Amino acid sequence: MLPAMPPFRFYLITDRRGARHDARVWLPRLAAAGLRAAQVREKDLAPAECFGYARELRDSLGERRTGFHFYLNDRADLALALGFVGVHLREDSLPLARQAAALRASLRFAISAHNLEGVLAAEAAGAHFATFGPIYETPSKAAFGPPVGPRALEQAASRSRLPLFALGGVTPGRVAECMAAGARGVAAISAVWNADDPLAALAEFGEALGGL
Repeated sequence: MLPAMPPFRFYLITDRRGARHDARVWLPRLAAAGLRAAQVREKDLAPAECFGYARELRDSLGERRTGFHFYLNDRADLALALGFVGVHLREDSLPLARQAAALRASLRFAISAHNLEGVLAAEAAGAHFATFGPIYETPSKAAFGPPVGPRALEQAASRSRLPLFALGGVTPGRVAECMAAGARGVAAISAVWNADDPLAALAEFGEALGGL
């Protein structure tokens, strides 16, 4: 059975330590401008702090949080407690196959993949989608080694039915190349949070994607 296609094409990832702009201030503005999905990714926070920060972001949307696709990095238990749509698992997270049945039944699971093998494993485990990369050079993904490039994305997309979001150095000007390679959409961090105008950056992504 084909995985259900995520109802969004742009996946914004938070990074409060590296961002020029405070997500608690800007996320409501971005949601009002059409943003539909975000991953709260603050790996340095202890569970209670992570819960509190994620709750602030959730509550900052007010009524717009209904229908917004919030994902929490790593912690499925906290994602469920927050009423988030899903959880995004890292390579060092508890594997999807070992997540509690109640969590698997209640949440959608995204997985970070960096090569074809990771994509195929995510698909076999029952993930709903994966981020794939880093596609291009970017400081935030330097720890994963050199960028894999659009060709690797194309190979992964052609070998798997799992929806893939291109991540790593993706700009509005690179969206077309990623989509031509078979991506469902793109994910971004600094391209929005470190832009002079995050709203303008989001609008450029929306135009390049044909919708957010």
